[in-house]
Amino acid sequence: MNNTLYRKPLGNSGLDYFDAEQAVNAIEANAYAKLPYTAKVLAENLVRRCQPNQLNDALAQLVYRKRDLDFPWYPARVVCHDILGQTALVDLAGLRDAIADKGGDPAQVNPVVPTQLIVDHSLAVEHGGYDAQAFAKNRAIEDRRNEDRFHFIEWTKTAFKNVDVIPAGNGIMHQINLEKMSPVIQARDGVAFPDTCVGTDSHTPHVDALGVIAIGVGGLEAESVMLGRASMMRLPDIVGVKLSGERQPGITATDIVLAITEFLREQKVVSAYLEFFGDGARSLTIGDRATISNMTPEYGASAGMFYIDEQTIDYLTLTGREPEQVALVEQYAKQTGLWADALNEAQYERVLDFDLSSVCRNMAGPSNPHRRLATAQLSDKGVAQARNSDNDSRDNMPDGAVIIAAITSCTNTSNPRNVIAAALVAKKANELGLSRKPWVKTSFAPGSKVARLYLEQAGLLTELEALGFGIVGYACTTCNGMSGALDADIQQQIVDRDLYSTAVLSGNRNFDGRIHPYAKQAFLASPPLVVAYAIAGSIRFDIEQDVLGHDSQGKPITLKDLWPSDEAIDAIINDAVKPEQFRQVYEPMFDLKVDYGNNTSPLYNWREQSTYIRRPPYWEGALAGERSLKGMRPLAVLGDNITTDHLSPSNAILASSAAGEYLAKMGLPEEDFNSYATHRGDHLTAQRATFANPKLFNEMVKENGQVKQGSLARVEPEGQVTRMWEAIETYMDRGQPLIIVAGADYGQGSSRDWAAKGVRLAGVQAILAEGFERIHRTNLVGMGVLPLQFEAGVNRNTLGLDGSECFDVIGERAPGASLQVQITRKTGEVLSINAHCRLDTAEEVAIYEAGGVLQRFAQDFLEANAG
Repeated sequence: MNNTLYRKPLGNSGLDYFDAEQAVNAIEANAYAKLPYTAKVLAENLVRRCQPNQLNDALAQLVYRKRDLDFPWYPARVVCHDILGQTALVDLAGLRDAIADKGGDPAQVNPVVPTQLIVDHSLAVEHGGYDAQAFAKNRAIEDRRNEDRFHFIEWTKTAFKNVDVIPAGNGIMHQINLEKMSPVIQARDGVAFPDTCVGTDSHTPHVDALGVIAIGVGGLEAESVMLGRASMMRLPDIVGVKLSGERQPGITATDIVLAITEFLREQKVVSAYLEFFGDGARSLTIGDRATISNMTPEYGASAGMFYIDEQTIDYLTLTGREPEQVALVEQYAKQTGLWADALNEAQYERVLDFDLSSVCRNMAGPSNPHRRLATAQLSDKGVAQARNSDNDSRDNMPDGAVIIAAITSCTNTSNPRNVIAAALVAKKANELGLSRKPWVKTSFAPGSKVARLYLEQAGLLTELEALGFGIVGYACTTCNGMSGALDADIQQQIVDRDLYSTAVLSGNRNFDGRIHPYAKQAFLASPPLVVAYAIAGSIRFDIEQDVLGHDSQGKPITLKDLWPSDEAIDAIINDAVKPEQFRQVYEPMFDLKVDYGNNTSPLYNWREQSTYIRRPPYWEGALAGERSLKGMRPLAVLGDNITTDHLSPSNAILASSAAGEYLAKMGLPEEDFNSYATHRGDHLTAQRATFANPKLFNEMVKENGQVKQGSLARVEPEGQVTRMWEAIETYMDRGQPLIIVAGADYGQGSSRDWAAKGVRLAGVQAILAEGFERIHRTNLVGMGVLPLQFEAGVNRNTLGLDGSECFDVIGERAPGASLQVQITRKTGEVLSINAHCRLDTAEEVAIYEAGGVLQRFAQDFLEANAG
């Protein structure tokens, strides 16, 4: 397959490389210099991996900015967290069973591409940061609750080739990827090439900060890549974002990324690959860049790239990479035109300008990460309100009570400047005699164990602990809805008083219902602001102006009295963050010798009573049958901005929910129900999460003319309103094919394959929407669900759809095809419209026709091994 004509020695490194510049310039003279960074990396991938007879056509897509043909992309790695990574491996274990049932050799089903699984999504903050034993207690609970899951994950280490597992308690996948796993430039089989990866989390672009193309995909797409199939793509829209100016004193990377997120959402960069460049970008540290790249899904893009430059080299040195590897990165980048200085001629479809000096102190919320709130305008926006706080107490919480204040998430704890700033705010607060309000559940969950080491080195960990921000785990926690239980008296007061309670977190997601079932809304803020809100105790507090307390002299204390200078932050980082800390953490973590095979059966011994791990059903029953696309009834009619949290929530399971009732019937005590996310390896539990979000608005369910909020549906033709799960069960019993009708940006949020699996298992055959978020659309295709897009100007409202209709889809499915949708109203009237088939590539058509990714692989595997 190699195009050996372009293979050349890389200086005196002892390695070869593939000269993409020569290949591209053979298409058009001097074209390589004009390519954006992303296109150069894609060109190298093509030259190294594409079939020779397809190479020129594929490269022409890049040179001439054409988007009419698919070309293959072969990521170098797959990175998984335990939730989607585990479910992906459950699927592969089920695929082995399906292969064995057909007479094939199950041991031959293995990831072909190196796959790294980090257990980081299953720890819940049951014990807050004011408990000195919080870390040990939370880890013990995690192990107890997840014994079935961890048993399966342990089996995968020796049952599958090319799978490395980092067990629980070690950090977040994105930060480990940034600090250790990504070499930036790979060296395999004597060849150097750019590191690339896909990850089963929408925030995988975190490592784009290093110049590594890393995109978030659903578990289904990750499975396809694991199994060695090319990820077929068309040239993405590559947009330049020129950063100019310097940030103002006291402004954090969080403030910058929240402003950029608002700006880029307005610029409509959905699915684009962004490249940040300019003097402003060059001045940002890798920690700052990673904060921006991490929020890529929040501004809707696929990637948020930065060029390789001196900051990259400094970071690789700081994080303890071997000198030879650091030298290879610099040599390769400069040789192949990936170094920042070589990209001055890069041409973009469009260039957006953003001035860093325009950024003020910011928050985001409620409900959306792109809903920016300047802290100076909290009163003007109606968030902060004048109030009398004299009677505030644990037994009399205020309006807007902050019940959760969490320093969490890969967005911010990967950035030492943010963590040190929070610790310095805590130090000053302790000196002035301030404390957290007693109703605030505080926590600190760094993405890496290195954070503890540099905080201890600086003498600042004890300052955070004194204010209630002790380390509760090295895991995703609150941002993923794993915020744990509230104290019973706090929860009861919220219920009894119908209190407007809130969460403030340094995360990347604040969708309604995500953070905690009793936090009615959530706000994103920098780590130092999270500390300040723990002291304030209410979102109604004007964090810039109101008095946090009084010092020993009776002088009022405001935020400016706590806020550290940039010079103080930088001095501590220079003194306390050292390469040996990274080596101390990561060398033992990655010094793992696992013996593949090791007498392990290639087939997993499924535990029939497990509510965590169950043999998947994707080759059986209705899922193996034909999708007629005829007579479909709407399960739901939905508005804009439906997120994967609406489709398949990840937070705590309540006893009153369909999943809670099922778990109780299975004998699980309520305290161990765990989260929806942790049960996704068992389809019987996970499918009961479909549309289980209590914040759902299904327009089919109205009361007094208003859409009623809740996990509700209307069964047709009877018109009976029920809980969503009961409607799904009814339709499943009838064998009724279903459709979902929705507005714009359907499937925003996490790369959650169960948002597609759940609807497919419910019997949904098609989604008719005004638009789709990229990852969710590919997941739908991977489950054999047909994505259809309304033509411009046509939607559920213009057609007057109320959910009583039946839908037929007519026409040959092909990329970009216009299909006829016949809508039969209750009156018998038939309305015919055209809709775009969103099977965007020929490969997607083939996957859909097979019934999904796994069915397609099983067919190909059995055909290839026949006889």
